[in-house]
Amino acid sequence: MSFHLKPYRALVIGASGTIGEQWVKQLKNQVNCQHVAVLSRQTHPYFDLSNESSIEKAVQDIGQEGPFDCIIDATGALVLELAVSDQNDTLVTLKGPEKNLAALNSTQLMMAFMVNTIGPALLLKNLASSLAKGPCVYAKLSARVGSIEDNQKGGWYGYRASKAAFNMMLQTAAIELQRKNPETKVVALQPGTVVSSLSKDFIHSRTPCVSVEDSVAGMWLALVHSEVKKGAQFLDYKGQSIPW
Repeated sequence: MSFHLKPYRALVIGASGTIGEQWVKQLKNQVNCQHVAVLSRQTHPYFDLSNESSIEKAVQDIGQEGPFDCIIDATGALVLELAVSDQNDTLVTLKGPEKNLAALNSTQLMMAFMVNTIGPALLLKNLASSLAKGPCVYAKLSARVGSIEDNQKGGWYGYRASKAAFNMMLQTAAIELQRKNPETKVVALQPGTVVSSLSKDFIHSRTPCVSVEDSVAGMWLALVHSEVKKGAQFLDYKGQSIPW
């Protein structure tokens, strides 16, 4: 039996973002969803993916609303806020994905891995015990550019690599979680190119885009219609498998 066919409780992390906010709406509209807990920097201002103690505190604070049959991690960043020091002051600058090897720098790469790999992995570590027994799902927003096999264009080094690295974290965690509960479904979800304030600078006239409503509705159907399989699954918002 799928988790959504019984009364269930859900948690959305990154609930203040465009996609995370729509996930909250999507879940609240489901007839069997009894409660949707939310976690973001708006609801928990101290929450910081680059700070493990803040992750532990946030999970502890939100844990009383569980256990959760459905956990959606909608965190992640394409554009990074980097602190750059000069002789006069420390400035915060926004950095988009690196287009070529010449653009690589250690600070940006480390931040990409912290936000897209390490932080979400620590989040999963701390949330694992909050998953309900029986049919349940842990889903994490990923990206098609995180597929090693599907990489045809190159570029976007840190973002691609950090997403690919977390896909491996998710695959490895799935094996462990399913040893304890074979009815656990673990899924990396690709939302498509959703038009938002964060993505607008990377969309051109020929970019195939999807509305946030259609994206989340599609990901929801992909989640509930997919079967429990050994290890993690990598699905797009149309329900199609993406090669790792």
